Amino acid sequence: MQTNMRLQPAEPWYRHRWPWFLMIGPVLVLVGGVVMIWLATSRPDAMVVGDYYKQGKAINQELRRDRAASRLGLRLEASYDAAAGRITGTLLSHGEPVRAAFHIRLAHPTQPERDRVLEALPDARGRFVAQAPALEATHWQVVAEGGARDWRLARSWSWQREPVLEIVADAQPGSGEG
Repeated sequence: MQTNMRLQPAEPWYRHRWPWFLMIGPVLVLVGGVVMIWLATSRPDAMVVGDYYKQGKAINQELRRDRAASRLGLRLEASYDAAAGRITGTLLSHGEPVRAAFHIRLAHPTQPERDRVLEALPDARGRFVAQAPALEATHWQVVAEGGARDWRLARSWSWQREPVLEIVADAQPGSGEG
């Protein structure tokens, strides 16, 4: 018995569709890896803190300033007028107006370059006006602090959802003695 089979030459690998189909997955992973490396290097993470010990000491200092605000019986009420681009309000200590200048720090939730520090100069009745043009409609972290940084009131605030910001020193978490 003789078999007369002629072997046909095989086609080159690149003419078959299975090798190409099997290469799609690894190629997509490589492209995704390059994109992730580019994103990681071009956009630094602003939330990472380099010196944790120093940050821990700063937290203890913040708690002391919160307690000082409680001892002073501070209460801040403010509102934002978007048309005029200013924050107006009152600062009271045990019901009496505070006449000393203080700072209002507005921290953007994700972009530190958009943070603002406003100077508030209260009048004899404790009313103040601080210029804040084009304040973005987002969830701000508000910190009001004395000119000498001896007290602090802090709270988050979305001015478009909550027209009046009210911060009462005794109502803050962590303000009690521990």
